[in-house]
Amino acid sequence: MADRHIPTLYEWAGGSEAFERLVTTFYDLTLQDELLRPFFEHMSAKHKHYVALWLIEVFGGPKVYSEVYGALKGHPHMIRRHLELTIPEAARVRWIQLMQRAADIEKLPNDAEFRSAFVAYFEWGTRMNQVFANGAPVPDESPVPSWGWGERTPYIPPE
Repeated sequence: MADRHIPTLYEWAGGSEAFERLVTTFYDLTLQDELLRPFFEHMSAKHKHYVALWLIEVFGGPKVYSEVYGALKGHPHMIRRHLELTIPEAARVRWIQLMQRAADIEKLPNDAEFRSAFVAYFEWGTRMNQVFANGAPVPDESPVPSWGWGERTPYIPPE
């Protein structure tokens, strides 16, 4: 049996347009949420676009975020942008819930393998933000994280 291409999470989700829609819907949801609205009510369209670029790169798409901020400077830049935010645990959890709801609304893949990897990144990323907010030193250089399927790749039926 020949090796088959395993798509990246970015490809499986539907590419750049899917992530742009996801982020737009997510931010729309935060503005309707009493707990999260104060964190997001002043976000610009430009910021939303950069969040989409971040997620596109993290999930295996084009490295545009790194092109904008530098191959080893983008991750530290993102960390520093979040250091001053004091995000309570309830808000962190709601953030993940709304990201999942946005994925449902935008009809991102609903298979177990994709959703497991998708949610795992947000669990990891939001908890890492807390680590740095609690005083861990921010590296001067660090690549944007690259997130993959983890333990389970997608089920692709035999040809």
